Amino acid sequence: MSKETLFALSLFPYLAFLWFLTRSGKTPKLALIGFYMLLIFVAVTIPAGIYAKVAYGDQLANIDWLHGGAEFFLTLSNILVVLGFRQAIIDKTQSSNSKSV
Repeated sequence: MSKETLFALSLFPYLAFLWFLTRSGKTPKLALIGFYMLLIFVAVTIPAGIYAKVAYGDQLANIDWLHGGAEFFLTLSNILVVLGFRQAIIDKTQSSNSKSV
């Protein structure tokens, strides 16, 4: 199985993950936005990879400015997930402290 096929097939479990995560209603909103942002990373990476191959005759990882631009969306996704869960932990800690007082 080619890496492109595997990449395309991996989208379905991730979409199921997002569906369950959204339906649960328990995921911090900012973290959920971060998980959805990963789809934007995928949507940007695919055309960037095609452009790298057509315009430069090389893979995306070897064209620094394109690769960095695409990876920005992955970094942003990760930051949003971390900040979302961080805020949830802070809120939970504060509510636990106020109940014990």
